[in-house]
Amino acid sequence: MGFYNKFSRQQCIYIYTIVMISTVVVAITRSLIFFAVCMRASMRLHNRMFNSVVHASMYFFNTNTSGRILNRFSKDLGSVDELLPYAFIDTVQLLLNLIGAIIVLAFIDPILLAPTALVAVLFYSARNLYIKTSRSVKRLEGVTRSPVFAHLNASLQGLATIRTHLQEQVLVNEFDSLQDIHSSAWFMFLGCSRAFGMWVDLICTLYIGLVTFSFIIMSDSYKGSDVGLAITQCIGLSGLVQWGMRQSAELENQMTSVERVLEFTRIEHEPDLESAKDKKPPASWPKYGRIEYIDCSMRYSMLEPPVLKHLNIVINPKEKIGIVGRTGAGKSSLISTLFRLAYIEGQILIDYVDISVLGLHDLRKKISIIPQEPVLFSGTLRHNLDPFHEHTDDNIYRALMDVELRNAVQRGKDCLDDVMTEGGINISVGQRQMVCLARAILRGNIILVLDEATANVDSATDKFIQTTIRTKFAHCTVLTIAHRLHTIMDSDRVLVMDAGQAVEFDHPHLLLQQRDGFFFDLVRKTGPGVSDRLKKVAQESYEASRKAGKK
Repeated sequence: MGFYNKFSRQQCIYIYTIVMISTVVVAITRSLIFFAVCMRASMRLHNRMFNSVVHASMYFFNTNTSGRILNRFSKDLGSVDELLPYAFIDTVQLLLNLIGAIIVLAFIDPILLAPTALVAVLFYSARNLYIKTSRSVKRLEGVTRSPVFAHLNASLQGLATIRTHLQEQVLVNEFDSLQDIHSSAWFMFLGCSRAFGMWVDLICTLYIGLVTFSFIIMSDSYKGSDVGLAITQCIGLSGLVQWGMRQSAELENQMTSVERVLEFTRIEHEPDLESAKDKKPPASWPKYGRIEYIDCSMRYSMLEPPVLKHLNIVINPKEKIGIVGRTGAGKSSLISTLFRLAYIEGQILIDYVDISVLGLHDLRKKISIIPQEPVLFSGTLRHNLDPFHEHTDDNIYRALMDVELRNAVQRGKDCLDDVMTEGGINISVGQRQMVCLARAILRGNIILVLDEATANVDSATDKFIQTTIRTKFAHCTVLTIAHRLHTIMDSDRVLVMDAGQAVEFDHPHLLLQQRDGFFFDLVRKTGPGVSDRLKKVAQESYEASRKAGKK
């Protein structure tokens, strides 16, 4: 009591006030520092994952749905941003409070540590059992959530088609089924948490009973104040333990989100985007458009067999090459090798330059492609045609005139400010393809790739595109993956692919003379009338090329 008699009541009030204010200041400072660190860590995780996904190889996007990727950036990062910091700080805080309560009990009577140790063992066992179960259930919940995102994303992209075919109810039923599966996993997780809380409450009640019973047995050895303090601490300790166990378990469960985010930071990247200084090609490359495959094989993953096998072909400058084959023969894979979208063995030379030593930017910007599904971005028509602002409005408008885009012809240069929605869904498929064709004309590359570019357009648009390509790209090397055989019957040569190999490569008329050949079989299957017309086109093209050669 002598220590307390040194201070007056007023001084004690001042001291208590200073301690309380200091506690508040320290608590606020602690929270600010902690959440600043958490925010910085979350931003670094997001940036690392974003950069990893942006630079991921095409194989990653082929094997991971958009829903799974969106799930990582939405739900998992949301957990890292919002739930994980609170679970972490609560766990640390409750652990320190727990240690303080145990120290108080030890000061009252060290014997009370015996039931505390027993209950601690029970808590630890129950927590381990819960963690093993809840972690798996939480991971299952995350896995079942991705299909919901993927289905919703696909439904939004194909909304016009769904409504056209009156398939709304089918899609609703599919979504409900996926949502039910996810809800089952979510309620299973909630059930595990509630069951764990119930068992923690039972163990806490057992602990309070043991401590109270020990005081009843040895009632003469303790003061009433000590007994009251001990039981009060036990009751408080029970609440701390229950919430602490649940929060520590929640902390480990939320760490699965960190695990899933880190998984996406370790994605295998594409090769370097920029060429080394001593390997950078001249600005005029490629000048001729000669392409040579030397013992070239290609696979999408090092764990899978090659889809292209030992190709040895030469495509001469300005040649128009048609590429045909059955589904899965390797037509699109052949085009993928030009853009280095997968693992390549052997060599591919463009104008005698090995493309494996080039940066992806230097390579891909020199090859134009018109895909089967035209790619347009949200923004103006000008931005879609000239995203890097390299051309004047006159040149851009001239390219639109070349493809006779009706809106451009009627409205003049004002059409360049027309807004395109994402994917270009506010214009028809044929118009989207014309925009892509105008973009290729504007780009002016010596190599053009058409990946079944006319598969989804009407015959009139198909004919116009073919005519435009023959006139505007007469000086270019053109590779055409054919969906309709009539588009490649007047090609200089046709490359026939089968099972990843080049089985035939010659003028279509000469290939049709081989009655046991692959190309002859493809033409024959179009029917007598169509095959006769195709043969006639091939023959006329062959005779015209021979006459031109003689001249």
